[in-house]
Amino acid sequence: MEPLAEDVQVAAAWNLRYLACVCLTLATFWTYDYISLLHEEWSFLLQSRWTKLKALYIVARYIPFFFIATDLYMIFTPNENPDKCRMLINIYSCFGVISLTCSECFFVLRTYALWNKNRNLLVTMMFALFSTIILFIGIWFTSIATSDVTTSTIPGIVGCYRSSHTIYFFMPFLLLFMFALGLAFLTLIRVIQSWRIARSPLRAILVKHNMFYYACSLFLSAVNVLIPVLFSYVSAYYSVLEHLQVLVLAILATRMHLKLWHSDQHVHDSNVLLYIPMSNMSPTDCMV
Repeated sequence: MEPLAEDVQVAAAWNLRYLACVCLTLATFWTYDYISLLHEEWSFLLQSRWTKLKALYIVARYIPFFFIATDLYMIFTPNENPDKCRMLINIYSCFGVISLTCSECFFVLRTYALWNKNRNLLVTMMFALFSTIILFIGIWFTSIATSDVTTSTIPGIVGCYRSSHTIYFFMPFLLLFMFALGLAFLTLIRVIQSWRIARSPLRAILVKHNMFYYACSLFLSAVNVLIPVLFSYVSAYYSVLEHLQVLVLAILATRMHLKLWHSDQHVHDSNVLLYIPMSNMSPTDCMV
């Protein structure tokens, strides 16, 4: 039996209200994180020398602002045109992909540092990363093109959202899960190989950060894969989990980089000589 048009609109209105609340919560969460690290961040931006890694940090840190702003605009402005809604979805998805790529690049470089600047490993990891991202983009935007866009005709309820019941919806996160699992194994192997001969505070921070990031990435990717499979009837809410993964990974990557830089500064200020087996590459040159 087909649902009544009124019931469909009421359900869409409830979904939009829920998505608006969640979107505001995530925006507040991101803003709080930014404000809480404002002093440390500006110290890093003003005192550290310009490197490619610093540029990567800036992109990873500030792209989520555009991601959130586009999502807020889509949810809180009147929009009865499905094509315009789909365009906005494509825009914030582009920002999301850039943010995820930057977050993963940080930990590819950290794994590269742990493996004594092994260039063969770096080439392999970068190839795997960009292959994953290319497949992610192809599958992701295919799912957007084939998904349903819902708007509200009820007065006072604005915004739009997408929903989909196809396999394409969760496949991109399965790719991220596999990539994060590969990096986690590489880190574990390196820790097992060198735990007796390499002991330093910065290396301990590097390993601890890596494993915590991989655990969060694996968990969030698994949730984004399993929820669409187990609860296909709540497809309107999948975007919440996607946004959460983008923001959490961006926060972890940038916070951990700040922590490593400040730890390195503390070591140098204390005139303590530390040796990390990174083929004569200092933590500042490699990771800061």
